Amino acid sequence: MAKFVLAGKTDCPHYAKAELLADSLQRCLPNFRIHKISVLPHAWKEWLEDTCTRNGWKHEQSPLVWRELVDQGGKAMLLGGFSDFLEHCQDYYSVTSDMLTDIMLSVASENLETKMNSIVEEQHRVSLIKPLHIWLSSALSPTGHFLIPNLLSAEVFPNTSAISLHLLNLEGKEEQLQWLRMETENLALPLLYQVTIHTDLEQAFKEADVILLQDECWSDDSDTEDEEEMKRKVKRISDRYREYGQLIDTRANREVKVIVSGDSFVNLRCSLLLDNVNVIDSNQFVTVATQLENEARAIIARKLKVRTSDVTHVIVWGNISGSFYIDLQRAKVFNYDGPIKGPAYFSQPAKNILQERKWLETDFQELVRCQRAAVASKTCRAAPMSLANGILEVLKAWNGICGPDEIFSLGVLCPGDYNLPGGIVLSVPVIFTHRKWSVLSDVTREDNLKKRLEIAASELRQEKELIGCERYITKS
Repeated sequence: MAKFVLAGKTDCPHYAKAELLADSLQRCLPNFRIHKISVLPHAWKEWLEDTCTRNGWKHEQSPLVWRELVDQGGKAMLLGGFSDFLEHCQDYYSVTSDMLTDIMLSVASENLETKMNSIVEEQHRVSLIKPLHIWLSSALSPTGHFLIPNLLSAEVFPNTSAISLHLLNLEGKEEQLQWLRMETENLALPLLYQVTIHTDLEQAFKEADVILLQDECWSDDSDTEDEEEMKRKVKRISDRYREYGQLIDTRANREVKVIVSGDSFVNLRCSLLLDNVNVIDSNQFVTVATQLENEARAIIARKLKVRTSDVTHVIVWGNISGSFYIDLQRAKVFNYDGPIKGPAYFSQPAKNILQERKWLETDFQELVRCQRAAVASKTCRAAPMSLANGILEVLKAWNGICGPDEIFSLGVLCPGDYNLPGGIVLSVPVIFTHRKWSVLSDVTREDNLKKRLEIAASELRQEKELIGCERYITKS
């Protein structure tokens, strides 16, 4: 099988003559295949230079002809220009072209006109497509790799015909992002419209419908952090998220959904965004505690010898990456093998089964706190799979894919009736209705819980004060 590639300027007469000769050979010879690349005149020089540099060739004129040797396991082999292609056809196939100059010029003109018309048609087609714009920060992280294929799914975004995925990684190398883009495109998922990559904030969050902000990674991060290193890290987070907030407020769509996730300063990062937005509603910014919920569910499931999915409605209060409290006042357990049994839809309150109040208030809380660290130490990596799953669960609920009674724990701007300082982001129980969340009202906040919320609020306030102190020192 002879496979040739013919590339040239759209208005080039020699390209037109070579094109017609190649078409004639392809019609007559069953083992001759030609792939044509028509390049607009203004883009030809740059395209030619890039192609030759990539393949180690030297060529200056239009057209450019090469042979693909993929079947033989080799790379492309340069044939040359028009004269070389004509000579090859004469020697191997005893075929030549006697096209007159006037006809060559006429065909070249038609080629250019056809190319311009096809560009106009494609631009019109593209203008009719309104893709959903998803921005993913720290895209090179392990969590990003779990998220990407699931984000491009109708299970997460129903009633969406196309998705533009924008991969942002400020500390990553562009080459790594290029490979990630290629891998994403190779998934061949029907919802994927385009993938763009970004290593700076020049285009960040433009037209965003969904923004997923993961932990920030810096190239000089160390495994051990003293107090001064922690202050520097908090200040960098502060500066970056203030800028993120301003960019989101001016560039993103007004109904954008912003989800902040990770292990470090999750509530603080969301709070910093909210401090720097004026136009977008604060209800569009949340942090996810779903990973903590699921870790707590898994611990209870192991203790009761049921599946993790059999434990529902666990609530996380407080500072997701700091002082949090796992509350089981609404938790239910299905399929428990105890004295009271029922059909599959029968459930029992978790507290009725787990009558170890001291364990629930002490050891259980500490087990949840240490669960992620234990996974990381044993696997030598964080828990990206469970974090990605938590993000996706919240996205599905926000897009209307959840039951009316399903409870989620989200970090949101502190509700006014909690008698806590304003301007902080606190994890509270919410439900989703008609693609909007609302704080669950019929929960009991006992004195013990109120004290824990005050501790979390104090912790978050200190984090914000630390930023203010650092900024003051910097300015002075």
